[in-house]
Amino acid sequence: MSRASEVALAAARRPAVAGAFYPADPDELADLVDRLLEAARPPDEAVAASLAGLAGILVPHAGLVYSGRVAAVAWRLLASLAPTDRATTIVMLGTNHGAWWLDGVGAWDAGAWRIPLGDVDVDEGLAAAIVALGPPFAIDRDAHRSEHSIEVQLPFIHRALRRARIVPLAIGAGTGERAIEAGRRLGGLLAERRTSGSQVSLAISTDMAHYPPAAVGAWVTEELAPIILVLDPARLAGREADIAASGMPGVACGMCGIEPTILGLAALRAMSVERGFRLAAATSADAGGPTGRTVGYLAAAFPG
Repeated sequence: MSRASEVALAAARRPAVAGAFYPADPDELADLVDRLLEAARPPDEAVAASLAGLAGILVPHAGLVYSGRVAAVAWRLLASLAPTDRATTIVMLGTNHGAWWLDGVGAWDAGAWRIPLGDVDVDEGLAAAIVALGPPFAIDRDAHRSEHSIEVQLPFIHRALRRARIVPLAIGAGTGERAIEAGRRLGGLLAERRTSGSQVSLAISTDMAHYPPAAVGAWVTEELAPIILVLDPARLAGREADIAASGMPGVACGMCGIEPTILGLAALRAMSVERGFRLAAATSADAGGPTGRTVGYLAAAFPG
């Protein structure tokens, strides 16, 4: 094996949740994702407002049998607006579920991410430019190895955006001014790339409330979605914290991905996005899960 092949193999991020969050069999996975994309119907308002393109999307990241119907709406819309004459790069803002050491933004900077359908390449040039922004941005592949929030999006990318590359970022920068400023810096870089002709979009990966009864989970989404759609990260951080501390039945958090959402909204503002559009919302109960203990899902689009 050549040195180049060894480096490429070492940089390939292997699937961590195949067979758990989505089917491990390639044919079964392709069939599931294709059916989800085919059934996805964005609201007319969002389509009309987004015909010039999308600066970003917000998508859920639970098992595809639960959250896939919501996520597919955003991925189908993004794919429908992607140019056919050049490749797309998607900067993936992942929720940090288990990298306890992460204090900032950890990038996977090289190689590819592997899923049963094949590989999705990393945009190494853009990854390097993001890391070059300096703290809190840094290379940290270990933060990604067992994390599912980006991995579960890749089947949609592989099936709907076959030429797309990704920059995976694990977000653990908090919800305060540090995160907002990091988002502004990231958004400024991406705005420059887009102005120069690069096709770059953000994808914010977050689920909503954990683990209230279905009616409470739906209410939490209705409380937080309007703040997300007007891109107000500071207000969102405060309201989500209030909900998490409220003592409502079963509520452990208002959003498990509050940190990537805060950073992502600040980035989108720096990319001159003024508002977002709600695409779909549900709870795990809508996909057959128990009604007494649910997780909420939201998909949104940010034209630009």
